[in-house]
Amino acid sequence: MELDSIECISSSDGIIEDDEIPLHHPHIIHSQFPSSKSPLNINNNINNNSNSNNSDGISIHSTTSVHELLECPVCTNSMYPPIHQCHNGHTICSTCKARAHNRCPTCRQELGDIRCLALEKVAESLELPCKYGSVGCPEIFPYYSKLKHEAICNFRPYNCPYAGSECSVVGDIPYLVAHLRDDHKVDMHSGCTFNHRYVKSNPREVENATWMLTVFNCFGQCFCLHFEAFQLGTAPVYMAFLRFMGDEIEARNYSYSLEVGGNGRKLTWEGTPRSIRDSHRKVRDSHDGLVIQRNMALFFSGGERKELKLRVTGRIWKEQQNPDGGVCMPNLCT
Repeated sequence: MELDSIECISSSDGIIEDDEIPLHHPHIIHSQFPSSKSPLNINNNINNNSNSNNSDGISIHSTTSVHELLECPVCTNSMYPPIHQCHNGHTICSTCKARAHNRCPTCRQELGDIRCLALEKVAESLELPCKYGSVGCPEIFPYYSKLKHEAICNFRPYNCPYAGSECSVVGDIPYLVAHLRDDHKVDMHSGCTFNHRYVKSNPREVENATWMLTVFNCFGQCFCLHFEAFQLGTAPVYMAFLRFMGDEIEARNYSYSLEVGGNGRKLTWEGTPRSIRDSHRKVRDSHDGLVIQRNMALFFSGGERKELKLRVTGRIWKEQQNPDGGVCMPNLCT
């Protein structure tokens, strides 16, 4: 996807002005620093326990040493059945066994098809903390349930929400906000009303385009506003949508509206922002936002319909529970 120009005006008090903000062309930075201040320490923090023995005669001095036994010597990930071993007792996970061409990486002996059943049984008996315990997750799970939990753990890091790139950065929300500002040079605004004008000089020649991402800070949260052109079946369309920088449950506390128009007509959209846990492409392909056919967008642009000049306005608000009637009432940003 290509990045195109955006002219935007944002106001925290609802006052719309006609100043324009120039386009930033970001340089994509690939890094892996997942915390806003320092790299996120995601390790299995396993406390030492007293000595114990299992029924197979394996002496367990601590859960730390057992965890080390379950670590594959090649990829260093935790091993799950089938766990293989060579004739000398060296273990390896099934994935690395195939990569090692059936040779033990420790002693170079042929691995064969020997299973380490005792180690598999030890693994089944363990309860281990979530690997995101160092950043707040208090959960402890049996060994095999731990992986399923970690895939959906609310404390797991977020992927960079920037669209139109293969950015591999992950981290917590403060880190990603700083990353978007400093590395992708996105437009940053405070307030929850916006008025953007998206411009494209040759809209009929481009089927796919992504305009500069805008990040809004309001209600102490951050939101990403996306706008892009793509093919919906055989029809070229434009789409605007909002994503919440946080989990899905938190996102449900907020709503937003988008409006686009011209020549006495307008289209409106109202919905709940999607969490950045859902990828940019997933949200776009679900059409969960304001979708505008290209001919309609050019009609809104005025003139001879040869240039896109589409103004999108909107606002974000927080839903508040009414203690009397139990009805959600909008809490507008001021």
